[in-house]
Amino acid sequence: MTDIGRAGTFALGDRTVKRLGYGAMQLAGPQVYGPPKDREGALAVLREAVARGIDHIDTSDFYGPHVTNRLIREALHPYPDGLVLVTKIGARRGADASWLPAGSPDELRSAVHDNLRNLGLEALDVVNLRIMIDPHGPAEGSIAAPLAVLADLQREGLVRHIGLSNVTARQVAEARAIATIVCVQNAYNLAHRADDALVDDLAAAGIAYVPFFPLGGFSPLQSTTLTRVAAGLGATPMQVALAWLLRRSPNILLIPGTSSVGHLRENLAAAGLELPPGDAAELDRIAGTPGQG
Repeated sequence: MTDIGRAGTFALGDRTVKRLGYGAMQLAGPQVYGPPKDREGALAVLREAVARGIDHIDTSDFYGPHVTNRLIREALHPYPDGLVLVTKIGARRGADASWLPAGSPDELRSAVHDNLRNLGLEALDVVNLRIMIDPHGPAEGSIAAPLAVLADLQREGLVRHIGLSNVTARQVAEARAIATIVCVQNAYNLAHRADDALVDDLAAAGIAYVPFFPLGGFSPLQSTTLTRVAAGLGATPMQVALAWLLRRSPNILLIPGTSSVGHLRENLAAAGLELPPGDAAELDRIAGTPGQG
């Protein structure tokens, strides 16, 4: 069994996927805006990911904008059987690379059609509704109106499954009363664990939880504890951070992103990394330690 297979699988809608996937965000240019610095390198990373067994890729047409979806289509279309493409709607990019809300009915419908066209699909496997009440993190407020638009698109056959992104537990509960929710995508890693209770609640309901910024995002995780544990295991700190997430809960699906084939291979190796109980306990304490351990 390959490293990626050792991490196990979990349901994503009506599909079962390996728990370690790939996030395409970093394939765009600086600040996730404009074309990649190395276009051929970006295509090579996508092809390598699929060749090594990754069966779900996270993307969005507002990455670039349009950049990552077009790269995915060029690299992988016609798509191999079993590959699940997960995209997001609900935001747009300003001319200054800012992240802006795009949650009106017309904007949401247009975004779905943009994703379909740029990915070369007739229906999207999973669409996450990105909530932009506060672009910097989850904030309370009803999400019924934009979710109803996405549910209509699902009934029209353009969207197979619905997920949520940047949401609170209350919004997840509201959404589940309106539509079947197959995944929740929020910021979460071993140092930032505000969603601990939500992860467990979703696990009990059989719903996938997909951490974005699993390695800290634009400010990579820095922790003396993490560095020490990694050194003892002969692994990189980032591999240990991914292994901790896989150990945290069986419903966690990972989508670490990179524009480097070498880093991709390092990330995939994390699926085969076993954390001894003592090391796992040390890592568990990072979130409660000033300065992240």
